[in-house]
Amino acid sequence: MNKQPLHRRSFLKNTAAAGIGLSMLGSSAKLFANEKKPKVRIGLIGVGARGLSHLSLCLHRDDVDVVAFADPDTAYTVPKARDMITKVYGGKRKVAEYTNGPEDYLNLLKRDDVDAVIIATPWEWHSIMAIAAMKAGKTPAVEVCGASDIQECWELVNTSEATGVQVFGMENVCYRRDVMAVLNMARQGLFGELTHLQGGYQHDLRAVKFNNGKQYYGGGVEFGENALSEAKWRTNHSVHRNADLYPSHGLGPIGNLINMNRGNRLMTITSVATKSRGLHKYIVDNSSESHPNAKVRFKLGDIVSSLMTTSNGETIMLSHDTNSPRPYSLNFRVQGTNGLWMDDQDSIYIEKKSPFDEWEKTGKPEDANSYFGKYDHPLWKRYASDAKGAGHGGMDWYVLNSFVESIKRGTPYQLDVYDMATWYAITPLSEQSILEGGSVQYIPDFTRGRWMNRKPIFGLDDQY
Repeated sequence: MNKQPLHRRSFLKNTAAAGIGLSMLGSSAKLFANEKKPKVRIGLIGVGARGLSHLSLCLHRDDVDVVAFADPDTAYTVPKARDMITKVYGGKRKVAEYTNGPEDYLNLLKRDDVDAVIIATPWEWHSIMAIAAMKAGKTPAVEVCGASDIQECWELVNTSEATGVQVFGMENVCYRRDVMAVLNMARQGLFGELTHLQGGYQHDLRAVKFNNGKQYYGGGVEFGENALSEAKWRTNHSVHRNADLYPSHGLGPIGNLINMNRGNRLMTITSVATKSRGLHKYIVDNSSESHPNAKVRFKLGDIVSSLMTTSNGETIMLSHDTNSPRPYSLNFRVQGTNGLWMDDQDSIYIEKKSPFDEWEKTGKPEDANSYFGKYDHPLWKRYASDAKGAGHGGMDWYVLNSFVESIKRGTPYQLDVYDMATWYAITPLSEQSILEGGSVQYIPDFTRGRWMNRKPIFGLDDQY
């Protein structure tokens, strides 16, 4: 019997685009090119913790006008957004607010003076809002997460193709300085032919998933309606789903290394999960066994591991580990026929160049930082000072810059709807595989064969 996980499909019923766009499968390189614009007029949908970071970056760009924002949280997030806007714009520019409930963003999308929107909302809203934006002719930049099911991924692709509106996936780790240096190394052949890659999301999120209802992070063990910020919605995914819930931080950079959807594609995935213990233990340790949340049965395994294959013969391992006490790591490993790089300890080994015996005897690898200066990506060489102080070590500046510059120049996005659909698909596919005891799941080709002729475009120069 084929068991099926439960999902929220009713949310997308009114915005479904399944089946449309099938006639728009031409191979034109300009399929998703934008009209050139000297300045980009942006609306923000969601100004919580993540949205405020995007708002700040937008407000400080001369080539961006913040026109409006939408968020129903008038008690916490809206006042913060207002204060931020007032400090930068003062009384010189009026920014419209759409705060009348969760559907008021639809009124923002009706505006004629909005070119693009940045969507930084709870995960279950991402596709709904992106689809609505495309239908309204607004180009969406969408924060990353995982889809509820494969149909959701196809709806994103179908709507984009049918409307001709691009979608930009805001995977900021693709722009991390060391990751881009490693991409530069790989393209120059330092690792030889790539054979195996690893990545993941290994981040202790227990204080993100729980708080005391008075502060955004930690201080208590509440989630859902009794909590604030991400704990209000994100923790529920851990209650109801056993899957790689956040795959793109690992997969996005790996995808660029192997030219995913551009000469290569993902083929299969199989996933397994450990038992779920970490979140219950956190509740008990920070409250007691008698707390109501100690009775909640969390479905998410503490560690989810996935193994994928590609059309070009590489293997990829992804990990999702957010419920355990551990230091942050994205667990990157890039293995080729000439050597490897590993994120942890900034480790590198290049055959005939690195001291093999030193690593063998002392356990201390050669420091990859000695290579990063030489192979620093041209984008970081050019814009490091502009990105200084931006979130996530400057990565957030690069993401927004890529989005804005693509619109200004009328060019295809560096990270597009096909990338985003592939990232998002890992969540439901891993969920189904775990449910079926680690069964092999086939990853859809969201490009419908165009991957064979599409050329890599990410990070080829110092432009954006």
